[in-house]
Amino acid sequence: MFETKIALIVCNDLMDWQKLNVTAFLTSGVLGADPALLGERYEDADGRSYRPLIIQPMIVLAADRVGLKKIHARALSRGADMAIYIEDMFRTGHDAANRAAVKAYGTDELNLVGLAIRDDKRTVDKITKGAKMHP
Repeated sequence: MFETKIALIVCNDLMDWQKLNVTAFLTSGVLGADPALLGERYEDADGRSYRPLIIQPMIVLAADRVGLKKIHARALSRGADMAIYIEDMFRTGHDAANRAAVKAYGTDELNLVGLAIRDDKRTVDKITKGAKMHP
């Protein structure tokens, strides 16, 4: 049904609350890059309205830190646009501080704990090779 695939890759050594936090932020990065991914509002049988969700399924994968670095490098080599989350962002409290934390590192020094990619299905599969479905 979709020509693209959305993959969120989260570091497997994080605490549960951190994994959920990273997943939420990465999802916002996917949607922020393409507002057309936002569906229509939901409505229950009683007519109560709820916020819209992303129209496309996402997979959540897990990798260790070395695996995340490899996935990041593959994504860069293929020119994939991605959202990232680094460990320092757990200690910040707002967007400007998050961006400053990322800016403090060179590309190869980013302490990645998560990333998200939306691209052609085959491209995403090649980039995320080695990551496992999150348990």
